[in-house]
Amino acid sequence: MVIDQRNAGASVTNTTSNLYITDRWNIFGQQASKFTAQQNAGAVTPPAGFTYYLGMTSSSAYAVLSGDNFKVLQPIEGYNIADLGWGAAGASTVTLSFWVRSSLTGTFGGSFTNSSYNRSYPFTYTISVANTWEYKSVTIAGDTSGTWLTTNGIGVNVIFSMGMGTTQSGPANAWAGANYQSATGATSVVGTNGATFYITGVQLEKGSTATSFDYRPYGTELILCQRYYYRRGENVTIALGAAYDSVNVYAPIAFPVSMRTTPSLGYSSVSHILGFSNSGSAAATALSITSESDLSRVELNAAMSRTAGNAVFLRVGNTSGAYLHFSAEL
Repeated sequence: MVIDQRNAGASVTNTTSNLYITDRWNIFGQQASKFTAQQNAGAVTPPAGFTYYLGMTSSSAYAVLSGDNFKVLQPIEGYNIADLGWGAAGASTVTLSFWVRSSLTGTFGGSFTNSSYNRSYPFTYTISVANTWEYKSVTIAGDTSGTWLTTNGIGVNVIFSMGMGTTQSGPANAWAGANYQSATGATSVVGTNGATFYITGVQLEKGSTATSFDYRPYGTELILCQRYYYRRGENVTIALGAAYDSVNVYAPIAFPVSMRTTPSLGYSSVSHILGFSNSGSAAATALSITSESDLSRVELNAAMSRTAGNAVFLRVGNTSGAYLHFSAEL
């Protein structure tokens, strides 16, 4: 939970779309505004060996409907689970381990699903003491059926339920040819106003025994995250380009690592993306992208006349919250 490129520790309220919080972890809610998520929410002390955690807080006492789905999850790329051999005889057993803390106690649920959500394994774990970090591990026999992607699509979704309806829940500890995203009867975090659910140290590994957490250098972790999402913030020069004609500017941007696939471009506001040359600066009035996984060419239409061939700096503006990002999320 160390990397938080998008939100820099700010709280995010769930919508009915997947929203990434700390890098690679996203939240979803069938109904909007039922819980918030934040890096180090509540400012409690993490377990020994950890500095950051991801925290969810219920925004009301919501009675989950049969088709409702509230969760925090990580989609794992197929290349990273190819060695498990799922979907065939001899599929490998895996163990999921994590630290968890909640204001609630009881049986909690989660699930493993494939990319098509037609194979799933609901699981449970117990939180015994409120507001206390507890270490958990869940061992799961590999699935010998279904389709599990082994390239750059979603290999497996690892889901922790914040509240799941009856049609989204199924029997624990068994593979099913259905979309079960939690175990039947699991605790609903969104069902209690102000309830908290904090998690860190999540590790999925081959085998039937949880091993110690695999700490990686910060730089390594950042590069692994930037395969899926790359962001530059306000007041930063990001590329040197050239004027194509009097109004159009092209600027190539090399990514720090090959992204999972051709990324999409996002920015806080067109007026926050500035093109600079030796004749002054102007806000961009349009942005587009021609891209592959290693390199993008950003095209902008500037509000001041330029000379074709003149050098141009592409710079994120100095307005608070301005950004330019590239997303290749699963």
